[in-house]
Amino acid sequence: MAIAELKEALILLKRMPLLWIPGIIGGFLAAALWVIFNLSGTFFASRLLVISGLVLLIFTTGMLVIIRNDEGDIRAMLAGGIRYYFRVLLPQLIIIFGVMVIVILAMISFGLIGVTSDISILTALSIGFMIPTVILTFFYDTAAVFEDLRVFESLRRSIHLVFTHIKDVVAFLFISAVIFFGIIFSLMIIWEALLFDKLEPISQYNETQLQAFTPDQLIAMIGPSGMWITAIIIFAGLFLLIPLFYSYKACFFKKLAHGVVINQQPITGEYDSKGRYYKY
Repeated sequence: MAIAELKEALILLKRMPLLWIPGIIGGFLAAALWVIFNLSGTFFASRLLVISGLVLLIFTTGMLVIIRNDEGDIRAMLAGGIRYYFRVLLPQLIIIFGVMVIVILAMISFGLIGVTSDISILTALSIGFMIPTVILTFFYDTAAVFEDLRVFESLRRSIHLVFTHIKDVVAFLFISAVIFFGIIFSLMIIWEALLFDKLEPISQYNETQLQAFTPDQLIAMIGPSGMWITAIIIFAGLFLLIPLFYSYKACFFKKLAHGVVINQQPITGEYDSKGRYYKY
């Protein structure tokens, strides 16, 4: 099932070039953050990171609206992104806050029983709670947009869909991971090829030198030209990943939602031939 939706997503991206705009925006913002980080340090970059994420959310949400309607232009993308902005943003904040509360409660529990809160334990605990939480709530944004659901309704819908189609969801996540690492690995090879002359001294390092090697030393080694090449590679990565991932996710959600009807009180609806959801 997941393979068919991937093919559908690729056809969708070819048919609607507008869907590449979030990738352009995301790639530009990430590349700009990388350059600002190298030129001004973490002070400005860390603050612009939050702003960039909020701006990008408008375009990715608008992208889901365009896919739902199977038509539209840049104005429709922006209008849809603004309309559903908080329906997508608020569940994100709830998920993050929920994971933080669980970790804090775990730290308090460790303290009460006399166990020292080790960093490795807290990291493992955080990951242990975060992975199932992310998987269960993975489709909250598509549920909010495609079915016009509010904050907690979209979270419940996502959890219900994942539990109902757990095998299909695992297949979807596996294929997404393969695509992600495939693109990242390919871009890393290109990056290393472009900076081969600057990175060649690393191959002569012994084990002690490699262990002491820091990211700051790497940045100094590649120099200003390497900084700009890295920015281009970052742009290319997000330019490819964002449209492909969201299109694939939207197509996959439509197939899942066709098989599972949401249990809402007086509100019912159906999908038309283009996959758009209508309430009665």
